Amino acid sequence: QKATVEVLDHLEHLALVDFRDAEGVERLQKAIQFADQLHEVNTDGVEPMDSVLEDRCLYLREDDVTEGNCTNELLKNAREKVEEYFVAPPGNIPLPKLEERETFLQGS
Repeated sequence: QKATVEVLDHLEHLALVDFRDAEGVERLQKAIQFADQLHEVNTDGVEPMDSVLEDRCLYLREDDVTEGNCTNELLKNAREKVEEYFVAPPGNIPLPKLEERETFLQGS
C-alpha cells in the first residue's frame, strides 16, 4: 500500500514531521507495510484492554527525593540555553503545501 499525499499531510500535521524528500516517504511506506501485518492477527472475541497489567493491583511507592540541586550540572548537557532553561527546536513549523509534495510521491 502506497502512502497518498493526503495521508502524508495528515501524518505530518499530527507528528510535525516532514516527509519532504524521497527517503522520508520510503521510510514511512516501510513503516506502514510493517504495521499492516497487524491486520493478519485474528482478534475476534478479544476484548480491548486499557493496560496489559489491568488484572493486577499496582502499588505506589513513596516519592522520596534522593538527589537534587544539580541544575548547573544538567544545563552543561544543553546544546543551547537561555538563563536556566533548555532551548528546544521550534514547534508548529509550517509544512509545504500538498502540491509541493506530490512530486516526491510520483518518484516512489
